[in-house]
Amino acid sequence: MIEIITTGPQNTVQDLGRPDYRNIGVATSGAMDSLALRVGNLMLGNAQNLAGLELQTFPVRLRFDEPTVIALTGADCRATLDGRDLLPWWAMPVAAGQVLELSYPRKGARAYLCVAGGIEVPLVMGSRSTALRGGFGGFEGRPLQSGDQLGWGSHESSRLPAAGFGVQPPSQALADAFGHDEQGNVLLRAIPAGEYGLFEQDRERFWGQPWKISAQSNRTGYRLAGEPLAAQKTLEMRSYGLVPGVVQVPPGGEPIIQLSDANTAGGYPKIAGVIDADLWRLGQAAIGSRVRFVEATPQMAIEAEQALDEYLQGIRRVLSER
Repeated sequence: MIEIITTGPQNTVQDLGRPDYRNIGVATSGAMDSLALRVGNLMLGNAQNLAGLELQTFPVRLRFDEPTVIALTGADCRATLDGRDLLPWWAMPVAAGQVLELSYPRKGARAYLCVAGGIEVPLVMGSRSTALRGGFGGFEGRPLQSGDQLGWGSHESSRLPAAGFGVQPPSQALADAFGHDEQGNVLLRAIPAGEYGLFEQDRERFWGQPWKISAQSNRTGYRLAGEPLAAQKTLEMRSYGLVPGVVQVPPGGEPIIQLSDANTAGGYPKIAGVIDADLWRLGQAAIGSRVRFVEATPQMAIEAEQALDEYLQGIRRVLSER
């Protein structure tokens, strides 16, 4: 068992989500940085969709009541195990009684703790992800609290070396394909969406200016602060289906990017859609950081997905040679 000693708000159990129920109003949920979760599971020999802990508020302290094998991915949270420093993107065995501690990230926004066999909580609609607004899934449908105890599933014995092993973080391995601009703004490739034509006068500003992720942001969506956009005419719209990545422009003119807990329907004009391959980077973009949109094409989205697949295949090759 894993005992939660100390935790902040909004730390939850997440897998890759439940995408098949949006037609009845159920949000997908799932890890904000799905790539970090997938890599952590790969490092342990788990299926990529097994549940782990998504940690976004710190400090966090956990005690392992039994020996197991874990992987830490995502943000570099200056992790220690019984006071011994751990590297990020690292897998290692842990002994019964050892305490893992994570502090405020040096870089990034969310850390992921994966355990061999995956975090064992009940399946709800095919997923173990926590749906915070619905109050179901995960651990009792809520964020983790001090005193909670979490088990893990069965797994084959691992041959991990005593010191563990690591993989190259995607921010380094994929730097050429997923970059920042000279000012350090996260570049997000996006494809113009349905109501793009309403913003003809403000298109240059939408693509050109950096947008700050405001404090009015959460797993449902990131609200961006910047010089507002204005539609050329008022449009009465019926509600339409939403998916993560859709960029809406509400009446105030500051865009909202729908994310893991995205609303299933909405009526604000859609100016663009962030490509799926870039959404993991938003999961590591902290409140107060800045993003800039880059106009993309479907072909660019395909190439970005291929870069991710090659990165994951490289990890599989390394693991198969161990």
